[in-house]
Order: sequence, then C-alpha cells, then structure tokens
Amino acid sequence: MNTNTLNNTESTKKTGYFGIYGGMFVPPALEPKLNKLSEVFEQLKNNLHFVKEFHYYLNQYVGRPSPLSFAPRLSEYVGSRIYLKREDLNHTGAHKINNTIGQILVAKFMGAKEIIAETGAGQHGVATATAAAMFGMKCKIFMGQKDAERQQLNEYRIKLLGAEFITTNRGTGTLKDAVDAALEYFIENPDSFYIIGSVVGPHPYPSMVRFFQSVIGTESRKQIIEQEGKLPDSIFACVGGGSNAIGLFSGFLEDENVKIFAAEGGGEGLYPGRTAATLEMGKQMVYQGTYSYCMADENGNPIDTYSIAAGLDYPGVGPEHAFLKDVKRAEYHCITDNEAIESFKLLSVLEGIIPAIESSHAVALAVKLLKNKNALSIINLSGRGDKDVDRKLI
Repeated sequence: MNTNTLNNTESTKKTGYFGIYGGMFVPPALEPKLNKLSEVFEQLKNNLHFVKEFHYYLNQYVGRPSPLSFAPRLSEYVGSRIYLKREDLNHTGAHKINNTIGQILVAKFMGAKEIIAETGAGQHGVATATAAAMFGMKCKIFMGQKDAERQQLNEYRIKLLGAEFITTNRGTGTLKDAVDAALEYFIENPDSFYIIGSVVGPHPYPSMVRFFQSVIGTESRKQIIEQEGKLPDSIFACVGGGSNAIGLFSGFLEDENVKIFAAEGGGEGLYPGRTAATLEMGKQMVYQGTYSYCMADENGNPIDTYSIAAGLDYPGVGPEHAFLKDVKRAEYHCITDNEAIESFKLLSVLEGIIPAIESSHAVALAVKLLKNKNALSIINLSGRGDKDVDRKLI
C-alpha cells in the first residue's frame, strides 16, 4: 500500500475512525462523558506542559527510554539480526505503564477521584494500581476469575498497591468479562475515570492509548538507526487488543520497506472456541463500544475465545489493527500455545531473558518467519515472564 492511505486515515482519528473501523457505540448515559474526554484529550496532547509532564514521569518513574538490545544468540539461532525492544524492563514489568501514566494525568486534569480498570494478564491492573497509588487516587481493578487464578502474582501485587480487586465469574472469567464488568460499573458510576488498557473500546480510547504507547515506536526507530545506521527490514509484536503492537508499529507505518508482523493468540489452532486469532477468524461487527473484528458465531454473537496468554485471550481487537489488516500494511498470524511455550523456553535459554507468555508469541512468529533470512528485525518484548513462571510452562 502507499502512505497516502495511512495519511488519509490520520485525518479521521479525531472523529474516532481508522478507515471504516472505530467509533463510539455506547449507551446514551456515557456519550457526554466520552465526548468530554475526547475534547480534553485533544487539547492535552497538543499542550506542551502536559506532554513534558508525561515524559518526565516516563523518564523518572518508568525508566524510559527502554533499551533496544541486540540478541546475539537468538540471532545466530534464527539466522537473522534481531533486536529486542525491552519493555519488560519498565517499572512494573511491561509496556502497560506508559498508557496508565498518560491516562492518569488526564484523569488528574479532569479532577477524577476514582480510577477503574480491567485487566487480563494482570499487567494493566498492576500498572493502573501503581499510577493510582503514586497520585493518591482510589482504584478498583476488575479481573476475570479464570485470569485471576492463572495470574495470582499480579492479583497480589494489585492488592499490595492498595487497589480494590474485584473478580467476575461471568462467561469464561477472562478479559472480555472483566471489560464488561468494568463498563457496567462505569455506566453506573460516571464520575469514575475508566483507564482502558488497550487500543480497544469506544472513541477516544483507541487513539488515546495509541498516543501514549507511541513512545515505543518513536524510541525504536531512533535506536535502530543509531545502532545499525538503517531501518529494520521487519518488526514483530503480539496482539490481543493490540496496544504494544500499535505502540511499535506507529513508528514505522510510513516506512513502506519495513514489513510489519503481528502474532495473535492462536490457542489450540484455528478452531472456534479454542483460539483468540480474531483477525484471522473474526467478523466485522460492533463489540464493546467499537466497530472492528470480533470472534462471533453465524448469528453475529460474540463467542468464547481461548489462549494460554491471558493478555491475548480477547474476542475483539483494536480498530486500527482491523484497518491495517484490510489495507495489507500489517500481517497477522496465528501462533499456537505450543509454539509460544517453545519460544518462552528458547529466549530464556539463549538470552537469559524470561519473556511474558504474551511476548513469547511475537518471538515465535519471528523465529518462524526469519529463519535463515539474514534480515534486520525488531521484536517488541512487551513484558517479562515473572507472572508466568509458576504456571510450569516447561
């Protein structure tokens, strides 16, 4: 595709659309709240004082810029030159803190007293609770019961940070159910400030989260040029809702020679109910406030998904990813649980880096596509694997 297509889409973001995807499909009670949030965000993102404050906390609290580390043994094993964007080294251990710092500054500006959030793998919940503690705000974190059972370390961290931890037993007890619970609370308590953790949900969330996570792509582009003197041939990230991926991709979308690849949570393969590969198997529809792709049955009803990675186990996907898929600017591939587990072990043994099981999907896709290609590539290591170690994945 040409960059004009992407540039044309840039002009539509203020209205909440990426091509045909996006929008604000919410109950009337939420529309004034979200319209106000959109108005405030548009002002703040162009406010030099706000942007400076955001980057102050990224530098002094989060620990940015995160390194872009050459992976020598992985590179030798694969037969390509591979760099890892080390979001796992951020405070709290993942990319999620970039967005929660940004959104809580918006909440602070708007005079919010209570913060709420959903979480799947727990990293967004930890990052939200962390930011709320730093600014002295009340905080509620919603998590599905199944996810809470497989992410007990993050449940403990959330509670330790002073947040109220609320589990939901509805549905499959995973991320989609946590989002539903948080949205219901938000509708009933409109004075709360909802920090959505990914590039999903109604406008302005996909654009707002993208803005705060774009630091990943901005840094990566600068770092690879400094270290290699050129742009990469390809970049890789995992996708559930898709915030770490959009963060990385945003720095390279207009570079036509940089190929963009994303790994979805493939679960047990491309079987309905046993996968979370939304962009390979989903349908175009409205889901949880936005128009995008969603895993659904023949009647258009959302269906259960499955992935070993709680952060990827979500039936929807961000609207910008839907757009990038349709215009063929990015390729989305199914990575199974077994492939992710193998890469979880592989990176640990070869580089002494234990990745989150979510990030392991991106590593697996890179290993598969880069074998003996002699390509220069970046993998976004979106989080560290401490939270997954006690799951006995080896």
